[in-house]
Amino acid sequence: MTLVQDQPARPPRARRLLRRFGSERVLTLVLILFVGLLSIAPLARLLHAALFPQGAFDAARIADILGGRRVLEATFNTLWIACAATLLATVVGTLAALLTSLTDMRRRTLWVFGFVLPLMIPPQVTALAWVQAFSPASPILGPLGLSLPPGTRHPLYSMGGIIFLLGLYNAPLVFLSVRASLQRLPASLIEAAHANGANAGAVTRDIVLPLIRGGIFAGAALAFVSSIGNFGIQAMLGIPARIPTLITLIYQRLNAYGPSALNDMALLALLLALLTVIGMTLTAWLGRRGDQRVDAAQRPPRMALGRWRLPVSGVAWLYLALCLLLPISALFGTALVRGYGVPLTLETITFENFANALFQHEGIRSAFLTSLWLTLLTVAILIPAAVALGYVLSWRRGWIARLLRIASELAYALPGIIIGVAMILFFLRPLPFIGTGLYGTVWVILAAYLSNFLALALRPILGGYAQIDRALDEAAQLAGAGVFARLRDIVLPALAPSAMAAAILVFMTAVNEIQVSVLLVSSRATTIGPMIIFLEEAGSSTLAAAVGCLMVLLVLALMGLSLLVGRRLPEGVLPWRD
Repeated sequence: MTLVQDQPARPPRARRLLRRFGSERVLTLVLILFVGLLSIAPLARLLHAALFPQGAFDAARIADILGGRRVLEATFNTLWIACAATLLATVVGTLAALLTSLTDMRRRTLWVFGFVLPLMIPPQVTALAWVQAFSPASPILGPLGLSLPPGTRHPLYSMGGIIFLLGLYNAPLVFLSVRASLQRLPASLIEAAHANGANAGAVTRDIVLPLIRGGIFAGAALAFVSSIGNFGIQAMLGIPARIPTLITLIYQRLNAYGPSALNDMALLALLLALLTVIGMTLTAWLGRRGDQRVDAAQRPPRMALGRWRLPVSGVAWLYLALCLLLPISALFGTALVRGYGVPLTLETITFENFANALFQHEGIRSAFLTSLWLTLLTVAILIPAAVALGYVLSWRRGWIARLLRIASELAYALPGIIIGVAMILFFLRPLPFIGTGLYGTVWVILAAYLSNFLALALRPILGGYAQIDRALDEAAQLAGAGVFARLRDIVLPALAPSAMAAAILVFMTAVNEIQVSVLLVSSRATTIGPMIIFLEEAGSSTLAAAVGCLMVLLVLALMGLSLLVGRRLPEGVLPWRD
């Protein structure tokens, strides 16, 4: 009788591959494929469609499209609106940062929360709220006798209205950038200036502003990018006012001509991207000129407002009342009446619009459910991907890490509508092994979300990596633990608060998003973000207001949830924390 010895079980094929090629190499390869397919490949397809639609470069076609009267008008309007709105945002945001960071203003945390809140509200909701607030049928100004007379042209349906609203909407971006620079100011310089008799105005003019110039221009760059690519405000105000911009022109022509206009619209999207890059490069160059770097051991002392505290605080809180409470109150007031223009009284108040939006309107309910599960799936994919990518970006050096960082930031830096056009072009043709394209389905929206919000998920996680002692990871590596085991057992528990903050930020941004998905929605796949524009265009203003109110309440709930874990997060991760 022959005894057969048991052979040792062979490890699974996946484990053998990890051992053969190295777990870190496999992780890096997966990240390269993930980022490349979601960011680089669609943008490369956009570039090819714009410049080589028939396989060859056609300069005459490019000149004919870009030289058209409508395109030239839209380009001029885009530049003028973006530059003017950026100037307004820079002034307002810088003043707000100086006030809250360098003075002894009381209740700063609450004021900062209110000042940053409009940045979290979807731009189409903001535009709708302001339109409702200053319309002749305003539910807030009407009872006070301050509304416009019936038949008067709405002041926001104009070039100035678009600039005004974009400037106020983007002021928190400048505020966050400038406040970060102010927190690095050296206390010794300011204390020495005060000791020599310099007043608050002289200190601000001669010391503070020159030292925070880089932060001001960095904030201006963010405001410019946001202004040039803000579809919600430009569409809600510019389309009714017949003021074309590049972003609304792309939207209107694709809606009118469909995929047949894709190559021409790719060229316009490329022009929009070029303007964005030029604006960012210019502001970065201006920020570097005369840059003065100092090392601050402690934050500067707050300057006493003295007898100016009451009037300055009064103006600050009045700003919030006019720019936040008034439009939001008007939005809720419009949602609480049966028909647009009905005065808001105790007898006319109804919750019928909210009931319709939540339970009866099939289109709204379907759009909300689609947005909800798409956003949850986006979070479930992006957070593990961001943790793994953060590992490479934080603890590995080399050209691969640099390229991954640039590629992950690229899609988020460009206007969302460019990503939308790129995704249509990339997923319009039948895919290998599937035999069909994804255009018109929810999956192309998911791909756009993954591409656009990867950088947003990365930011809190990179901040969390900066607080982790890498010696723990190195010790585990010496003990023989693979990279996936180290990520699971060492990195992820330490990153849990930052990962939670990243999940909340991505969810809050994606669930009400409009910039990316407005070109990708179809009869088979509609998200809640563009629904407000669709309802407003259909004349259902009260129902659109109710949907906008629900979006605002959802944002407030998510911001409140984030504060529960906020104390354990790196500083600056949550922009609404002072």
